[in-house]
Amino acid sequence: MFRSIYLKTLRGYWVAILGWGIGMGLVMVELLAGVSALISTPQQRADLAAMAAQFAWNADAIKADTPGGYATWKLGTFIFIVCIWALLAATRTLRGEEERSQMDVLLSMPRSRVRVAVEKVAAIWTALGLMCLIIALVAFGAAAKWEPDITLADALLFGLNIALACAVIAGVGLVISQFTHERGPAAGATGALLVVFIVVDSFHRVIPNTDWISRLSPTYWYNMSKPLIPSYGTSFTGLALQFVVAALLSAIGVWLFVHRDVGDVIPLPGWLRRMQRATPPSRELPVRDWSLGSVYARSLGQIAMPTVWWTVGTAGFGGLLVALVNQMSGNFQKLAESSTFFTQLLQQLGGKGAAFNDSLLSFVFFFMPLIVMAFAVTEVSRWSNDEGDGRLEMVLATPQSRVVVILGRFAAIATSSVIISLITLGAILVVGALANVPLDAGNIVAASVELIPMTLLVAAIGYLGAGWLSNAVDAGLLSFLLAAWIFITFLGPELKLPEAALKASALYYYGTPVVDGFQTGNMLLILAVGVVALAVATLRFTRKDIAI
Repeated sequence: MFRSIYLKTLRGYWVAILGWGIGMGLVMVELLAGVSALISTPQQRADLAAMAAQFAWNADAIKADTPGGYATWKLGTFIFIVCIWALLAATRTLRGEEERSQMDVLLSMPRSRVRVAVEKVAAIWTALGLMCLIIALVAFGAAAKWEPDITLADALLFGLNIALACAVIAGVGLVISQFTHERGPAAGATGALLVVFIVVDSFHRVIPNTDWISRLSPTYWYNMSKPLIPSYGTSFTGLALQFVVAALLSAIGVWLFVHRDVGDVIPLPGWLRRMQRATPPSRELPVRDWSLGSVYARSLGQIAMPTVWWTVGTAGFGGLLVALVNQMSGNFQKLAESSTFFTQLLQQLGGKGAAFNDSLLSFVFFFMPLIVMAFAVTEVSRWSNDEGDGRLEMVLATPQSRVVVILGRFAAIATSSVIISLITLGAILVVGALANVPLDAGNIVAASVELIPMTLLVAAIGYLGAGWLSNAVDAGLLSFLLAAWIFITFLGPELKLPEAALKASALYYYGTPVVDGFQTGNMLLILAVGVVALAVATLRFTRKDIAI
């Protein structure tokens, strides 16, 4: 595995290949198995299909009354979580190694820059292929029992479709990283574009006559194929579009890397550059700058822009959820007029008005804590990077204790989480008022406030791991923990996992505050676990050697 750059790079991805491949494969097994109990009668099939149609913003509800169709619909946008690994790998493979000065050592060998870049990109593509091959084979094994109409070729095309979707996002990340000095902003921008792609793709499912807009999104090209629905099949046009765009973006990224200095960036065109004020030259140091007053202020200044963008994204998503609830509410009311199942469901969800809207919002509000917890993961990665790259040594050279440094950084994350949660709360209430959607304001406040402890828990666990693990391992394990919580909460009830297993997920304690209000006991428990994790992390930081 050390005979070439390609094999060495691929060797570093084996944990991700097995983890993501087996993990997502098991998700497919559960979905194919779980739906069998929901479609035992023709009436159940019809009700399930009608129910799926109300959540079309997530995915096209095609043949949702079959195991393959249900699995395709239920996965929906959840499958794009695999793209997170792709964008992180793509932004780290060149720009990340330049940050750590490893690229200088690599290029000192008798290898051309083109060969280095191509072999690294090829390793990412191979890893995605192997990852999705495992997903396909595990899904085919499950389909043999619950959906015999799905062939091995269908399963392999399903895996290929996922791999190509991830390759497109990886290509986007590779190109963007040529315009940034650090991998963090490139990964953040690529993640933001992924969210935009998903939202644009959903336009044609929730807004009439917007199909032409959705076609501009790579996510739309992925959804053109549904190999697990034999009657729908695979769109080779969609596969070809993804392959061509992924290959083109990768080629552009390699070309840009070859034609710039190592450690430098490609300058943006003049019309894209940020307008700068003409300021007279000054030799004065910014000794009175507000952000230099303390470790906390400096940390807050460093994460100010990321906080702004995460706030915009989270608040925008919250407003979109309210708009979707408004649409689904009307559809449920119409279905209840002609279906006993939906009449009973309507009664269970609170009838009409604010109670019913809160119940619907609770279903889709599941994604909100995931967004703010993902923000915490990025900030933990920033802390680990600062330690690994030696930037903390400069801070500790000043008369600042280690306790003040780590708690100051953590306090900055806490402040950002409060800002994100409160502005998101305001956006939800404003959109609800403008769209005339009755909502229980008290429960919405509770749901937004509960986002803060969830963010702090993830950050505290990440800081704890940073005391013993490298940045890559810490961020990877933290992401895996978050994915495990999603799996337990999202699919645990369908797997009929015991209550003790469900309680292993932090999302279990978040509960459904949009319906049930503030979960005081659960939030105190989350805060207590976070405080213990932060205390141990602080103790470890005060006693360890930096970057060890």
